Amino acid sequence: MITITPASVIHIAEFIGAAGVIVTMAVAVIKWFARQAKQDDDIRGIREEQQEIKAEQGIMSYALLACLDGLKQLGANGNVTAAHAKLEKYLNKKAHDIE
Repeated sequence: MITITPASVIHIAEFIGAAGVIVTMAVAVIKWFARQAKQDDDIRGIREEQQEIKAEQGIMSYALLACLDGLKQLGANGNVTAAHAKLEKYLNKKAHDIE
């Protein structure tokens, strides 16, 4: 026959409390890892978007340079020449990673 004493009730309560703490900690750790994985995926997506934007900006810069070059060939001067020179210098620096 099993006798239930106040001491055994206290030990059972301690065990249940300790088990609850362990389970809570395990759930917290699992959630933390899940958040980290989601953040890694989000960062990867942001980096891919940034690469796409940089590529689009590069294409647009070269297209603008071609337009300015065409205007220069048609005889436009002044601001067209200055903008062409600045854009060409900027693209050359970007191409060689000079800042």
